[in-house]
Order: sequence, then C-alpha cells, then structure tokens
Amino acid sequence: MRILTISHFYEAHGGGIERVAGQLCRQFASLGAEAVWAASNADPAPYTEVEAHSLACANPIEKITGLPMPLPGARAIRTLAREVRRCDAVVVHDALYVTSILALLMAKAHRKRVVLIQHIAGVAFSSRVLRSAVALANIVVTRPMLRAADALVFISDSVRHDLVGTPARMPCSLLFNGVDSAVFHPGEGLAPEPDALAGMPIAPGARRILFVGRYVEKKGLRVVRALAASREDLTFLMVGSGPICPAMWGLANVHDLGTQSPQALAALYRSVDLLLLPSVGEGFPLVIQEAMASGLPVVCGEPSNRADPSATDWLCGVTIDLSDAEGSARRCAQAINSLAPTSKERAAMARYALAHYDWRSMAERLLALARGEKPNSPENRGDL
Repeated sequence: MRILTISHFYEAHGGGIERVAGQLCRQFASLGAEAVWAASNADPAPYTEVEAHSLACANPIEKITGLPMPLPGARAIRTLAREVRRCDAVVVHDALYVTSILALLMAKAHRKRVVLIQHIAGVAFSSRVLRSAVALANIVVTRPMLRAADALVFISDSVRHDLVGTPARMPCSLLFNGVDSAVFHPGEGLAPEPDALAGMPIAPGARRILFVGRYVEKKGLRVVRALAASREDLTFLMVGSGPICPAMWGLANVHDLGTQSPQALAALYRSVDLLLLPSVGEGFPLVIQEAMASGLPVVCGEPSNRADPSATDWLCGVTIDLSDAEGSARRCAQAINSLAPTSKERAAMARYALAHYDWRSMAERLLALARGEKPNSPENRGDL
C-alpha cells in the first residue's frame, strides 16, 4: 500500500506536527507500507526509508504574522498532483494549510481515500485581527475539510470538542501521538548533569524550568519572558528555534540552548524540575507527552491539560492570555509554586504515558483507517 503523507514542513523545522508526521511515516514503512512524504522545501528532506518530495513553496505569511503558511508554486502543485495519483491513500496533517487543501481536493478528484489528522482548533493570537482571521478560516475551510475526509482523527479530546462538539457531530477517532520509550523514560537514581548544560552559569539550587518548542508567539514566549523577569530565583532553560530570540531578552536567568537531539532533550527532562509550556491553540503538544513519560511535572496552557481525559490529574493547566503576558505569568508562577508531585505520582504518570502513547499502535490504526477498516480501539483511543 502506498501512503502519501502531507504536512506543511519536514520535521527539521522543529514543530510538533512535522515531528509527528515524521514518526508516523517511519512507522508506516516499518509496517510494510510504501511511505511517501510531501512537504515544503523550507527545510531539508529526511534521508530515511521514507520517499520524500520537497515542494517549492514561498512562506511570506509567517514572516508577517508568525503563522506558518507555505504557499506552493506551479511546480509544487504538479508534483503534489502526481504523487496523489500514484498513491493508494492520503494522510493529511491539519486542514488549514494550502498543501492540505490541495491534497484533499486532488484525492477526491482521483477517488483516493483521505485520512485527516487534526492537531489544533483555534489559535488565540494577541492580535484580534489574526484571531478573527483564523476563526473565519476554520468556518470556511477547516469544517468542510473535516466533513470531506473519509476518516477523521483527532490527537486531542479538547480539539475534538472544539471542532465537532460533545457528543461528536460526525464520526471520528481519538488517537494520541506516541512516545519513543527507548529515549523518553524516567532515569535511575540521581540524573547526571546533561551535556547541554556544560559550562552554563546556573545558580546552585535554583529550580530549573524547561521550555521546549518553536520560538513563536503562540507558544507563550512573552509569558515566559515576563515570568523570568519577575522570578530571578528560577532558571529558565529554553530549547527550540524561531523568529523570537530569548538570548536577546537580557535576562541572566534565561539560557537559550537552541535545538537539541531527542537524546539530549530526554537528558534535560530527567534533570530539570518541570516543563513549562504556556502556549495557546494547541492540541496535545508532543513535548508534554515526552515529559510525562520521563516523569517530569508539567505546567501548560489550557486546554492542553484536557487533551487526554485520563491524564488530566497529572497536568497543571493555566489560563493563558497572550494579550496579558504579566497576568498569565503570575498564574504560571502560582502553578509552579503549588506543583509538588510525589515520587510515586511521577512514577505513575510515567507508567501511564509509556503504556498509552505508542507510535506503532497509532500507525497501525491509521493504516486500518486508510484501508477503510474500522480499527480495534483501546479504551482511550476509540471511535467517537
């Protein structure tokens, strides 16, 4: 079976959606499918068992608004059309991208089965104009895309609720992203100092707060900055890349580590005090699941803490308002002060994550949906 995956970027871009797409493509290949991946040429294509097709795109919208929206040219559209014709089914990651829209329309024209994986709902930008634009786009584009897909998958129960209601107004499945258990797991004994922190001027005894994600507005970077400025007793370790530069904030307790390999990131999870992700418009960020599997407490923006109804008790959700960074920072500070899980609670969280978040299981169910089968579903990944 030839499976064509569509995402806006390759995983070298560093975002969660493209990391998920890469993991699933490799799983498809390991399960015997012919895995093909088409994404914009903004980043290097993967050199793996996955057949990659880079689409020549312009990305002016991200430079202006911070919203990634690659726009394919004529050659890219021809490449996409050719690959849709050659495939047996198309897996589309998120509806609100031009390449996603084109892929679905082409697949329908050629009677190819479409599995749409929806990661996010709305994005609460600080700009009212951008918020309104995204809300309108969800009405005009996203909802018709959801209805047009042959199989609809949500990776977050809160996103499912926002887009199709409770009970769901259309057939859909809830499939949580996986975690690489060989990399992300609790440490044994006292965690060694990660190589990424070698030589860092970190105050002894200071609580270490880890941020992992793209350096863009919706990830709550303004909130992190406000919090760091008001809490010199905390050390903030920033992992990621993007147009915002934490190193330019001029705060001695903020350290920009740049992008890190999965192994280096896992070492950080096992050596810090908690993960802080004050983001908005998210589904279930992969870094939260990786932190859970590592036994690391998490403070995150609402409604990410409700993405998996069975894991809500382990995640500390905070109301984030990007137009009020200081107020959001105060709420994050209160959550950090109150968060003190026991070692038993952290171990139970890690066991849950490692037992329930599995890439291979997710890929098997997606392949079944691509073939038109109804997959057997465990308790928290059922058809809704």
